[in-house]
Amino acid sequence: MTRVLVVVQARMSSTRLPGKIALDVAGAPMLARQLERIQAARTPFEVCVATSHEPLDDRVVAMAEQAGVRWHRGALHDCLARHASAAREAGADVVVKIPSDCPLIDPGIVDRVLGAFLAARGAYDYVSNLRPASWPDGNDVEVMSRDALECADREATRPIDREHTTPFLWDQPGRFRLGNVDWGVGVDCSKSHRFTVDYPEDYVFVRAVFHELYRIANPVFRLGSILRLLAERPRLLDINQRFVGGSWESRHRSDLWTAGLPSTDHLVA
Repeated sequence: MTRVLVVVQARMSSTRLPGKIALDVAGAPMLARQLERIQAARTPFEVCVATSHEPLDDRVVAMAEQAGVRWHRGALHDCLARHASAAREAGADVVVKIPSDCPLIDPGIVDRVLGAFLAARGAYDYVSNLRPASWPDGNDVEVMSRDALECADREATRPIDREHTTPFLWDQPGRFRLGNVDWGVGVDCSKSHRFTVDYPEDYVFVRAVFHELYRIANPVFRLGSILRLLAERPRLLDINQRFVGGSWESRHRSDLWTAGLPSTDHLVA
């Protein structure tokens, strides 16, 4: 059987909103709510929270243990090494990268992207739903083979590669076999809907959505419910609208790909 490891990289020392993963969301730490949503996906996998050796991140380990998931500790700023060492420790064949600032991630999207990678049966080294983007920002899923991840860890030297884990792969379409899973709605909603948490306004938005939709009997509300809520109450979108489209990835893409996006296969999932 193919062993799949979902790695959620998390630390307490985030620069723009320190300690964000421990902020309260519907009565639990934001990280706990995100793990709850990821674990609702149907594809078999193991979850690992990958954090640093810094004493401040002892709290991250405690949150992972409280959630009943694996944890791994590595270098604070070398997230690529952290992912690779977590994969080695778990004996993973396939690694899924999901950042810890996506507390509204839809488990169905995890299933779609991971399912597309697994269904291709080794035809791809890397598959994501980000290149090009189409889903609301904060539903980031990147899937790679263990071999591709190990290659990146051995060879990558640029700071952006070490810090962000996957640019070494998706910046080299001539070397690695890349695929992308599009939402299929004909529009890039990452430019209009921001569900990720980097700033205080993002946290206010996420907390407001959970306040409206989180229920003990049905804790994992889906993307459709969020979009219906926002259609009914469009002012919620205004809370963090000024940050829409401001991710490091969008800036890197615009700097690097002025001649057009690197070639990727568009997968049906």
